[in-house]
Amino acid sequence: MRRFLASPLAVLFAALTVASLEAKADIYSFTDERGVVHFTNIPGLDRRYKLIRREAGSATPRSGQAWMPSEADIRRFSGIIDVAAKSHGIEPALVHAVITAESAFNPNALSRKGASGLMQLMPDTARRYGVRNIFDPVENIHGGVRYLRDLLAMFNGDMRLALAGYNAGENAVIRAGNRVPPYVETQNYVPKVIDLYHRFRTRPG
Repeated sequence: MRRFLASPLAVLFAALTVASLEAKADIYSFTDERGVVHFTNIPGLDRRYKLIRREAGSATPRSGQAWMPSEADIRRFSGIIDVAAKSHGIEPALVHAVITAESAFNPNALSRKGASGLMQLMPDTARRYGVRNIFDPVENIHGGVRYLRDLLAMFNGDMRLALAGYNAGENAVIRAGNRVPPYVETQNYVPKVIDLYHRFRTRPG
């Protein structure tokens, strides 16, 4: 997909462009030194691009291999992730994988369904785990990691079911007979996060 530019005279065009892409992919943008706004739906095209609109569960390119964030994005939140993972008994690699799939490391990510922040917590989940500022990386990560911990405990350590519960809700997994629910998004989400998990586990450093 090609990039799009927007000048002050093309704001309407830019808005329509973003709207037309919302159902298809994440939208990234930056404003250059001339005040021109650039849009793309290609992750990692240029470090200046920031995620402004996220389509839930869309961090997998068409090649089938899960997209990996930049080293700068990974390092930015590694300290918080390590502390939360150690505190709640979860592997840091799994937390990194979930954040990559959920928000592509954008702490301000907001889905059309209302999931927010790095770990894309729904408002009810945030309240359940005492998250007051859902966009605060520390609160969001600790809340999301606690939820992951509880899902793993609920499904006897089965990572596939825990991830399915994270994506679709634990009740959906239970209704499906303790199997991954037959939702396209969830069926794609689970192997994507597991792939990311293994890649983070074997990642140097």
